Amino acid sequence: MDEETPELTLDYIRYVLAEDIRSDAGPGKDTGAYNRAFIAAFRANDGEMPGDLASAPWMLLTTTGARSGRERTIPLAFFDRDGRILVIASKGGALTHPAWFHNLVANPDVVAEFGGDPQPSTAVVLDGDDRDEVFAWVAAQNKTFAKYQSRTDRTIPVVELVPKIRTV
Repeated sequence: MDEETPELTLDYIRYVLAEDIRSDAGPGKDTGAYNRAFIAAFRANDGEMPGDLASAPWMLLTTTGARSGRERTIPLAFFDRDGRILVIASKGGALTHPAWFHNLVANPDVVAEFGGDPQPSTAVVLDGDDRDEVFAWVAAQNKTFAKYQSRTDRTIPVVELVPKIRTV
């Protein structure tokens, strides 16, 4: 069965995927199709996204499944704060953390792609004052994350991706 290629735009994320992403059942077929199209476009264009998606910094994060042990790759917006690469496990303000967050907690060895060479990294979940200060900074950069936090009682995790030193 051929699946229709979704429109790679911010509006598609906001108005089509928003509820699908936050679902307690986990992301559905719309999100899966979108992610596959996004990943293909990202890799085909060395990390440069088309249209209004170019207005945000994007990356691909590959985690290892906590239960399955299989690699899982997803697109995420990221924030660079003084060289610290940060991602937010918001799941659109859902009551539960996203699956990718559970994966990196179980297996913190991840791969970050920004276009070009994939970067082996270690995922470090921020806590305490560091988490709170960084989340406030992110929410000031992008008000959507403050809105997500207001939708849920859980503390939305902030994760730093620390590049591993490569040996040649």
